Amino acid sequence: MSTISFLDQVHRMFEKAAAYTDHPAGLLSQINICNSVYHMEFPIVRDDGSIKVIKAWRAEHSQHKLPVKGGIRFAMAVTEDEVMALASLMTYKCAIVNVPFGGAKGGVMVDRRKLSDTELERVTRRYTYELLRKNFIGPGVDVPAPDYGTGPREMAWIMDTYMTLSSDKLDALACVTGKPVGHGGVRGRNEATGRGTFYGIREACNDIDRMKALGLETGLAGKTIVVQGLGNVGFHAAKYLEEEGDAKIVGIAEYEGAIYNPDGLNVESVVAHRKETGSILNYEGAQNIENSAEALELPCDILVPAALEAQITKKNVDRIQAKIVAEAANGPVTADADTKLLEKGVLIIPDVYLNAGGVTVSYFEWLRNLSHVRFGRMRQRFEQQANKRIISALSEAAGLKISDERIAELAVGADELDLVNSGLEETMITAYNEVTEIAKDKNTDLRTAAFICAIDKVAIAYLEMGIFP
Repeated sequence: MSTISFLDQVHRMFEKAAAYTDHPAGLLSQINICNSVYHMEFPIVRDDGSIKVIKAWRAEHSQHKLPVKGGIRFAMAVTEDEVMALASLMTYKCAIVNVPFGGAKGGVMVDRRKLSDTELERVTRRYTYELLRKNFIGPGVDVPAPDYGTGPREMAWIMDTYMTLSSDKLDALACVTGKPVGHGGVRGRNEATGRGTFYGIREACNDIDRMKALGLETGLAGKTIVVQGLGNVGFHAAKYLEEEGDAKIVGIAEYEGAIYNPDGLNVESVVAHRKETGSILNYEGAQNIENSAEALELPCDILVPAALEAQITKKNVDRIQAKIVAEAANGPVTADADTKLLEKGVLIIPDVYLNAGGVTVSYFEWLRNLSHVRFGRMRQRFEQQANKRIISALSEAAGLKISDERIAELAVGADELDLVNSGLEETMITAYNEVTEIAKDKNTDLRTAAFICAIDKVAIAYLEMGIFP
């Protein structure tokens, strides 16, 4: 029997959730379908003078809210099906965390490891040109962001190309998010998806009823964790789980292999080792696992797949030992494996909620670019002075002597990073509570509840437009 595609798996999850709603069939079909897909092929001149033709896509799943939003990935495995599936998930993701965007996604079929920096720049700028000429990019139209294989540098190239070619100079910075801070980016965006993953896992582990059902103590402290993928998302998720959650990272997997130590691994130290040696393997005190996929099967409380889709399938699902699977990547658990895990009593924290930290902070960056004001600029000093007055008054009333240095330390006002992280934390907590309430009300799993939440919100947006009676 052939494996169903990523897009068909998303459709299957949608249909499962849609059965719990009473929306008209036509409305559900409109929500489910991917509205627009642009497939392009363009040439670039390589450093040796040869010409390479690049395949690329941009999918816009739903324009019920504008702009649409979604990352751009650079990978040889990119397909139109994958881009459409990821665009669909972005629509639902934005709805779940109450970010007013439709969903989109971009993909460029390149192996960045085989291209020079100048060749990557040519690819990125030409891709941006192709998007602009078809009106698939703009602050109020379609706003890309980083994804697998891209980062702040590529986003800066996109912004520069857009500003050069577009007549929209005032709000041009908002054409893309995930930019370097010096080019209109917002502090906290780089680590946002990993930090959001940490907040989501923390909330689930603080859920007394769910932890009791799993036979686990409430809270993150002491829980054993295996992380697959040490890229931006996996690294930051592991870092915050270890440092702020006091959890124990016992396994880390990357494409070259995996390492395991039941006594715990230091994430920062593993990264330093990899930079020095080119591999996470042979890390002091850890057991090497040559086949990285086997790390998914290690004994642990929480498994965090933070790489690519379809990592837990019907082939290996029976060997998964984790009690919680926290989907930091998009689509790491196939539909068949999802069913099996639920039958085993595993708690799945779904990707459509858990990795929404990136788009949440992208929303903050977009707002910052449109307002042309850094968060905290108009309130940080005011808060600091107000806090100083309050502390001084209280200390006088209590007859205490507090030094000016200590008052200054206690009275500090919130800067941009503080505000961004606070907003992200609030978003993830609120969304978790919303999804959990739906799961309890409908007596269903978190993924289905998250899809129900998204479908209801998108349906309301369409109904408010007056498109459906």
